[in-house]
Amino acid sequence: MDIRQLKHLDALVKTASFTKAAQSLNMAQPALSQSIKRLESSLGVTLVNRATSGNKQLSLTAEGKVLHQHALLIIKQLKQAEAHIKSMANLTKGEVRIGVPGMLGSFYLPSRLMAFRHQYPDLKLCLFEGGTRDSLKMLAREEVDIAIITAQDLSPEFDSHLLLREQLVVAMGTDHPLAEQQSISLEAFFEHELVMFKPGYFHREWMLTQAKSLGLRANIAFETNLINLIKQLVSQGFAITSVLEMVIGDKDDILAKPFQPQVFLDLHIAWKKQRPISQADKAFVDFLMKNR
Repeated sequence: MDIRQLKHLDALVKTASFTKAAQSLNMAQPALSQSIKRLESSLGVTLVNRATSGNKQLSLTAEGKVLHQHALLIIKQLKQAEAHIKSMANLTKGEVRIGVPGMLGSFYLPSRLMAFRHQYPDLKLCLFEGGTRDSLKMLAREEVDIAIITAQDLSPEFDSHLLLREQLVVAMGTDHPLAEQQSISLEAFFEHELVMFKPGYFHREWMLTQAKSLGLRANIAFETNLINLIKQLVSQGFAITSVLEMVIGDKDDILAKPFQPQVFLDLHIAWKKQRPISQADKAFVDFLMKNR
């Protein structure tokens, strides 16, 4: 039993005639008759009461009537599925699930999300914000379809595009002892109290790795994922931190100094090779790549 046979049965019910049904289906009458016979044979029942005279209309048996009710539901669901998939292909429906690092979610994506939403008003955007490690885990567990992760997190299971390269800087208050320096060494950075994101952020892990390699201890005085709180602590001189350069704006009472040597972070937008992304996801990826 297949969908074509069910459509043939439905056409018979609507026309009550093999001849008219065949015409509506744009097929030969013998071919339609054979299709119904094969359906009856596969089910082991008679579905159609064939007319015994030219004036008697075709009708269904009890088994035929039950099957026709199922056929109507299946045909309706198939049409709905086709319409849904076509609407997704035409980007009139769909959902983008993306895992994004906190700093990008707050300082890089907002204007781009609004522009994307303006271009594709019928698509739903679901953002899951956390550290790059959190984004990687959500992508691996298929809780999101695409994610922004670091170059170090890329593996053969992912397809990806380089989204941006951003410098890591030292953020400090204007009166901090390091304020007069043009660039900051890692050794000088670790001499001061730090405010850092909680575990799950790549650059935190990177900083702790650097401290260990230098035989130093990172003096983490504050831990928080709230960027505005981090800025307040830094601007008031309670601690310094390391953030992406985009986080420090002109209106912030904060200085941003490069490391010496400079440190850059490559961020990629990635998805799993074995799980092809939807048209909506592809539209979002293409949009970001065009609006970097």
